[in-house]
Formats: sequence, structure tokens, C-alpha cells
Amino acid sequence: MGFKCGIVGLPNVGKSTLFNALTTSKKAQVENFPFCTIDPNVGIVSVPDERLKKISTISKSLKTINASITFVDIAGLVEGSSKGEGLGNKFLSHIREVDAIINLTRCFESEKIQNVNKNVDPIRDIEIIETEILLSDSESLQKRLEKSNKKKLEKEELNFLEECLNLINSGKNLEELKKKFSKNLIKKSGLLSLKPKIIVCNVDENSLPGGNKYSNACKKKFSNENIIVICADIEDQIMSLQTKDRENFMLESGIKNTSLNNLIKTGYNILGLNTFFSSTPKETRAWTIEKNSKAVDAASVIHTDFKKKFIRAETVSHEDFIKYKGFSECKNAGKLRLEGKDYIVKDGDVMFFRTGV
Repeated sequence: MGFKCGIVGLPNVGKSTLFNALTTSKKAQVENFPFCTIDPNVGIVSVPDERLKKISTISKSLKTINASITFVDIAGLVEGSSKGEGLGNKFLSHIREVDAIINLTRCFESEKIQNVNKNVDPIRDIEIIETEILLSDSESLQKRLEKSNKKKLEKEELNFLEECLNLINSGKNLEELKKKFSKNLIKKSGLLSLKPKIIVCNVDENSLPGGNKYSNACKKKFSNENIIVICADIEDQIMSLQTKDRENFMLESGIKNTSLNNLIKTGYNILGLNTFFSSTPKETRAWTIEKNSKAVDAASVIHTDFKKKFIRAETVSHEDFIKYKGFSECKNAGKLRLEGKDYIVKDGDVMFFRTGV
């Protein structure tokens, strides 16, 4: 299990440049005109994890498999997209497929790169996207609540959709719904407004690492949101370098973490995800699960049959696995635990599942 993150924003804010940096590719076309990206570009990226490397080395694994994250570079959104302006509904359908939204906003001035608006105003740009998403959700809800469609809905889903539409129409915050309805129901609804969001401020090179007046204005206005400051151009340059040159470049630029690491960390946090590891001489692998998952559910991520045939989970923390050099030594040191199906898996657990036939 990984997660899918869509990069959205107005045209020419640096979405394709950021996508290329995150995926270390040149898959996304970068041009100085609006709507240079028509169809979405998709890139699957390995999640860097130093724990995985150490665990794999100890087990002398033939293969090491990282967890993954999928990034989608989605075409630029303009005011009126919910009514078909720009690429309209085609763009919005691409957002509905992702788990989280990266709202990339322009926080730099440039005469070379066209701006679809007259001036740089990231707060306005963010609010345009949020408004269009709300309008799209409102239209979707109205269609689903028409008489002919209403009959197909179960009571809880009907109550949820009606309350959601009422909140949108009254201009209230939809976050209230998360307290009243299940996570699965909210996810199933596919409503764009309820998808977790990360605001990414794209600044110029000279504004690193602390940002500028535009990114600071965003932080002040959206103080409750997850906000990351990056320079997409610099990130693209960094990711094109070899590892050693990359580290030196980052040190000189005052950049502590790449945007990839920052986005992964924030994404895992807002989506409530953890990582556990499986490790044998054949393969060491990182697996992504929801926080507070039970051992039996973690086992089913590896193979669906494991859920039915689950007996127990031999479990060691990654710290102990690395310290004592493997399962056998952890067992000798009294650090290996036998956990049942209801055990709540902790981030970094190294697990071996015993199953029946």
C-alpha cells in the first residue's frame, strides 16, 4: 500500500518542474505557456528510508524493496474550472483519483515566466483553487441527491451527503464532518474538499531557505494548514546530481531536506500512515499501513491469505533489530515478542508472520 498525491495549482506555477524533481525524470513537459500539461503525468517514487537499508544489510537480503508514493502532475486549474473553463471537469476528475492534494502556489516574481494573473498573489491563487473545488463538490452532490439517485443511497451515506451540501451552501467548514462520519465513508464519497492538502510555496532561489514575503503571507493566512517552502527549479537541479554532489549542493544552498523527503513526511502525517518491515535473506521490504492497524491487517497487506491463516506475528522494533543484528540475536536477548492478531503495529516494527495452511 502506498499513496497517491496530486500536484495542482494555476498554470505556470512550477507543477511540472516539481514533478520532474520529485520523480527524477523529465516526463513532464515544462514550457512557458499555460496548459502545457494536458494529460496527467504519473511517477512512482521509492520512499527513502535509512532503516530499510540497515535491516536489509543485517539480513543479507538479495532484494531490498522500498515503500512507494505516486505523484500525479495535473493540468493547471483556472477560475471557472468547475463550469468547464480551461480544462474544466477533465482536470477535476484527475484530482478525484488521488489520496492527497499538493496545492502548489507561485511565490516568486519573474518576467520570463508568464503569470496567468496580473500580479503575484499566492493567497488569491490558493483561494481560487479551493473555491473551484467547493463548487465542483456542490455540483456533484446535487446530482447525487436528485430523486432518481437518492433511492440508491444507504441511510448513513444519504445523511452524510445532505449534511455536506448544507455546509457548503452555508459557507461552513467541512472538517466538522470528520468528527461525525467514518473515515471510510468520507473516502468513498470522493469529495475533493475533504481530501488532505499540503500547501507548497514555490519561491525563487534567493529566497531559500526561509522563504519570502509571499510565502510568509501564506503561513500567516493559512496557519492551520501544512505548508512547505521550496524552490522547484533548485529541487530539479538537486535531483539531477549524483548523491555526493547532491549533498554538497544542498549544504551550500542551506537546504536540509529535499522537497521529496518533506512531502513524504507530511503526507504520511496527514494521511495517518506508518511503515513496518519484513526481512528474510530473500527480501527485505517496507510496507505502508494506516496508523493503529492490527497485526492481522498488516499481514493481509503482504498477502490476503495471511488474514485468514494468521497464527502470530514475531515482532521486533527496528532499533532492536539493528542493535542486536537480526531476529535470532533479538530472541536470545529477550527482545523478540510473539504478538496476536489484535496487536497494534508500531511504526518501524520488523515482523515475521506465522500462518497456517
